[in-house]
Amino acid sequence: MIGQKGLPAVWGGVERHVEELAIRLVKNGHQATVYSRSWYSQKRSKYQGVTLRFVPSIHTKNLDAITHTLFSTLDALRRDFDIIHYHGVGPALLSFIPRLLKPRAKVIVTFHCQDRLHGKWSLFAKIMLRLGEFAACKFPHETIVVSQTLQKYVKEKYDCEAIYLPNGITVATESNGQTLKKFGLKKDQYILAVSRLVSHKSIHYLIEAWRQLKKKQPTMTRDLKLAIVGDGFFTDHYVEYLRAMTRDLPNIIFTGWQKGAELSDLFSGSLFFVHPSQSEGLPLVVLEAMSYEKAVIVSDIPEHQEIIIDKRFLSEHNSVADLTRKLIWILQNPAIRKVSQIQNRQLVEKEYNWDMIMPLLEAVYQRAMCEDYQNLPMCKIKKILATA
Repeated sequence: MIGQKGLPAVWGGVERHVEELAIRLVKNGHQATVYSRSWYSQKRSKYQGVTLRFVPSIHTKNLDAITHTLFSTLDALRRDFDIIHYHGVGPALLSFIPRLLKPRAKVIVTFHCQDRLHGKWSLFAKIMLRLGEFAACKFPHETIVVSQTLQKYVKEKYDCEAIYLPNGITVATESNGQTLKKFGLKKDQYILAVSRLVSHKSIHYLIEAWRQLKKKQPTMTRDLKLAIVGDGFFTDHYVEYLRAMTRDLPNIIFTGWQKGAELSDLFSGSLFFVHPSQSEGLPLVVLEAMSYEKAVIVSDIPEHQEIIIDKRFLSEHNSVADLTRKLIWILQNPAIRKVSQIQNRQLVEKEYNWDMIMPLLEAVYQRAMCEDYQNLPMCKIKKILATA
């Protein structure tokens, strides 16, 4: 696995996706190696049976991912890997290298999202990420996408017959709630957002909607707080901007990055979840909130519409006014919120379960490894997908 920051996953949807895949591959009897960055995770040789290899990178916003991918790829050429699996369209730029220099190995790319749409990137970086999309669709033996929206996009844009394998979730269990006291929070008395603090996640819209909510419904929201979990990633100016917005809003709590039991506590104790993002692949954090049996208010981008049953919980993207209206509506309708909570949990258990997804991934790998790969029909993978 190449492209992720490393294991164990501290933060990041791609990292958590790779962690779940790699650990399950090992449990199923395979050998899995994950290339990692020393600034992201503690150096160790193994993590839950997964081999970790640390190679250098130039740790800047524009060069970190691509230099780590380059050094990881060069290292992988020297090793006896059957499959080299790239994660993300940026890393996919270099997926041609093993196709040329290690033809025995099969190359897989997972197209997680349209990274070029993210606001933090420069014009040059966006051009490179556009090229990365092309590479993700043309260079590998198989292209995987994590949403039906992306599957349609790559077909129309690049004539790529990608395989849809969604993000999965380990269905959550209740936690002990010890973290809430640390941040001055009480169960069911705060709204939760979990996100990298980067502009395309639109936390600034949520903060402004919160301000309007407090003005319009002071009595209903008197004891209510907003907890924002996450931090910046080469976006210090945006983080400073968010903090400046909240100086007169004492009921907004920034917790920084949280993981494991602490993050579980924050999900479990929340009243509901909000995710106003403008660009996603298939948002793992929204699925995670749903697994905790929480109602979710999300922006109306196509990737969110895939996973929201009741469309009343969609908020018009880039609209503070509509997000404010949806926050008021969900607070005024606890019965509707309760129904949605149950529906969300059931959907995650049925459609986004790793136990269902892993056999499909293994089938993709097995098909790619066939000696007569070029002439092999897709009948096997199609049968598995059809019966899943």
